[in-house]
Amino acid sequence: MIKTKQALLTIALASALCAPAQKAHRLSIHDMFGILDTENRTMKASDAAVSTAKKGWESARAQRLPDINTSLSASYIGNALLTDRDFTNVHGLSSPHFGNNFALDAQQVIYAGGAIDAGIELAALGVKQAETQKAVQRQNLRFAAIGQYLELQKLANREQVVKSNIALTQRLIANIEDRQRQGVALKNDVTRYQLQLQTLQLQLTKIANYRAIANHQLCNTLNISVNDSIVPTDDVANGAYEKAGEDRWQQQAASSSPLLQLSDLGIDMTRKQEKLTRSEMLPKIAVVAHEGFDGPVTFELPPVNKNLNTWYIGVGVTYSLSSLFKSDKKLHQARLATQQAVLQKEVTREQLNNQVQAAYTEYLQSFVEHNTERKNVELAQENYQVVNDRYLNQLALITDMIDASNTLLDAQLREVDAKINIAYNYYKMKYVAGEL
Repeated sequence: MIKTKQALLTIALASALCAPAQKAHRLSIHDMFGILDTENRTMKASDAAVSTAKKGWESARAQRLPDINTSLSASYIGNALLTDRDFTNVHGLSSPHFGNNFALDAQQVIYAGGAIDAGIELAALGVKQAETQKAVQRQNLRFAAIGQYLELQKLANREQVVKSNIALTQRLIANIEDRQRQGVALKNDVTRYQLQLQTLQLQLTKIANYRAIANHQLCNTLNISVNDSIVPTDDVANGAYEKAGEDRWQQQAASSSPLLQLSDLGIDMTRKQEKLTRSEMLPKIAVVAHEGFDGPVTFELPPVNKNLNTWYIGVGVTYSLSSLFKSDKKLHQARLATQQAVLQKEVTREQLNNQVQAAYTEYLQSFVEHNTERKNVELAQENYQVVNDRYLNQLALITDMIDASNTLLDAQLREVDAKINIAYNYYKMKYVAGEL
């Protein structure tokens, strides 16, 4: 039996040593944002998208450089065969059997109808678009992280309220048990409050589970170990939040919203696409050069076993005649795309205006809700005290006491939630305005 206990103790100790150690991260909102920007997987993907867009811009700039192509070959040349047109009078001609070919071609575009510049400008806009999309992702992730961060704080505050009520309930149980021993209270009264205590302890367990869920989600958002715990350090519940007018937030959204910036970039990109389409209808002019070194000379019969060097330099002009009846349709399509982008920006502006107005209204409402819940707590405390005094004087039933306790608990929980809601609505307004 002793050996069995020792074995179980050894297994338990080994399990404890092998279990992942939990690390506590005490984070302010600023610290959390810093980790989010550098460690979040989505942000890393956005960084990769920006790097890809920059390489595309560098590739577009390289189109200004000359095109240089070279070729080198060696071959075996068979003997030539010469006949009349009716395939009579056949003669074999001896030919040098080793052939060599070297060619060097260079071309420098000096005019492409603006296509190269438009391509570079379009690629540069692609970089800005990737960076702006990264800013949108950052705003979305920060708002999601703020929600999880505030949820942890709200649950911590709820936990304090429930623990306070558990302590109060335990004192009441002890008081009622004393009254029962004195014969002025029923055992049923003790039982009812014990049931109340069990309910509070269950509520405390649920809060702990909800905190574990919120902690797990925030750890994943920050890309840190889900076995660690996050401890918020900013007292957002008691923070001072500005009540600037709606106009201030509307102006902020109009100047800072990455969604509007994306709309502007969309318009610019469609206009550059128009320029590219127009360039297809213009001639292309380039300086060309060629250097050739071939042997033997096979255009002579019999072939001459010598090397021949040829070169030239000049100006080449190309023009696609099919662009006269093809590019006009593409140009019309590009112009329609620009009109669509302009209209889409107005839709985005209207939606943003509505979102700012709604967020600001909810933000002001959260102050009213907090004041209401704070007053409700005061009234619930007064009601509880009155009912408690009546119960002690045997003028109220135990059910009245439990109702008063539940009313007070609900009021206290709603008040701590209302405090957090002020902070949440404030950060929501900053998120909508694009300055989170």
